[in-house]
Amino acid sequence: MLLQPKKTKYRKSFKGKISGYERKVINIKLGKFGIKAMKSARISAQQLEALRKSLNKLLKNRGKIWLKIFPNIPATSKPIEVRMGKGKGQIDHWFARINAGRILFELQGLPFSLNKQVLKLSKDKLSIPVKMIYN
Repeated sequence: MLLQPKKTKYRKSFKGKISGYERKVINIKLGKFGIKAMKSARISAQQLEALRKSLNKLLKNRGKIWLKIFPNIPATSKPIEVRMGKGKGQIDHWFARINAGRILFELQGLPFSLNKQVLKLSKDKLSIPVKMIYN
């Protein structure tokens, strides 16, 4: 099941611009390792779920994973070959706005030998450059 909010105040919203640096979630609080975004972008719920599942498979329940972002913004799209006008399209997928410098995941109980594998997996699954940081 993909991540999406149970209830929102408004069904559809503007996508908005993403720029600047993160000011709040920049330090590791729960785990020992973190995956940090190096560029501002939108990350879809499908990308987050794929990374979470593959990290769980790699760690084999040896460690703990905290997801520090949530896709709470809907993206709409109109069906193919529909004429212009007639309002905004239906909700297609959910995404999260990510500023540069934000912690995406926190990990604990990770053997030090798996760090390169976790970083490579994160780079493959996400559409933005990331780096591993330590507490």
